[in-house]
Amino acid sequence: MRDNVLKLYMKMQNLKDAVIGNQSGQDLIEYALVVSLIALAATAGMSTVATKIGTAFTAVGTKLTTYTS
Repeated sequence: MRDNVLKLYMKMQNLKDAVIGNQSGQDLIEYALVVSLIALAATAGMSTVATKIGTAFTAVGTKLTTYTS
């Protein structure tokens, strides 16, 4: 009886896999898209941050020059 149930279970699994198909590659593509969007957002944000940091260093350099002269 147990063997028959196991055989039936395996047949149902095979049928399910045949109907639904293999979707393991879909997860990989989704993760790659998420990583690329995060990289794009980080790159776009870095130019603004770099400009503000450059302005801050220039201001600090100007103040130091003023106080040391």
